[in-house]
Amino acid sequence: MQIGFIGTGIMGTGIIKNFLRAGHVVTVYNRTPAHAQAVLDADAKWADSPRAVAAVSDVTFTMVGFPRDVEQVYFGSDGVLAGAKPGSTVVDMTTSQPVLAARIAQAAAKQSVRALDAPVSGGDVGAQKGTLTIMVGGDRSAYDQLQSLFSVIGQTVHYFGQAGNGQHAKMANQIMIAGTMTGLTEMLVYAKAAGLDLESVLATVGGGGGANWSLANYGPRILAGDYTPGFFVKHFVKDLRIALEEADRMGLDLPATKQAKALYQALLDAGHGDLGTQGLITSYPSWQK
Repeated sequence: MQIGFIGTGIMGTGIIKNFLRAGHVVTVYNRTPAHAQAVLDADAKWADSPRAVAAVSDVTFTMVGFPRDVEQVYFGSDGVLAGAKPGSTVVDMTTSQPVLAARIAQAAAKQSVRALDAPVSGGDVGAQKGTLTIMVGGDRSAYDQLQSLFSVIGQTVHYFGQAGNGQHAKMANQIMIAGTMTGLTEMLVYAKAAGLDLESVLATVGGGGGANWSLANYGPRILAGDYTPGFFVKHFVKDLRIALEEADRMGLDLPATKQAKALYQALLDAGHGDLGTQGLITSYPSWQK
């Protein structure tokens, strides 16, 4: 199967390498060509635009930064939909707006192209190991036919129905992550102030009712002073903004999520948008002492 992939960032690179290891031909494009070098060295092929990628692909995946990037990648004059062949499938794995996913699906259907929104969870580790959780909305027949590809990159795959519902599922996921990241941060700040051994605290909390993915994966990075991104602060702020916008549309008030978004927004405003989400702990003065 000819696979196209647009977006060779931290997540995209891991996913592409897994497709290559599984024996697929993968054609890639990235806005900054130098950032594609790792996958080109792994035998991916290069195309000069999203349109050119889609023109040679049976399935075109996209994973870019922000909704505005998704819109440009799909609807621009050199975009995916300008090159996608009838009978092909497009899959947006960016965490983006549900309404934009529905718009892509509608436009794709007019060209006899099937569309899925399939955002993921699992961070850089999941992308590298092929153990992502994939949340899918859109064309059911496309979802069924892409199971073999999803199994290469994901450990858990769920279908949620119409276009945009994969994005809604991801918003629910990010609301949960907001809670685990703020909980992890303040748990460590408290434990340090109390003079506890932090390695022992991580082991204890991780062995009990407080166990969660954020603690297991980001707790050790925090203790090592490693704030490199498995997931960028700037992207998490974007995700929480979308989640809160969607909550407003549904008449929901999510005060804890609003507070988490405010904490991460302050970190972004301070110029730390390229930190990993575990970098939130650096905004607590007592942690720096």
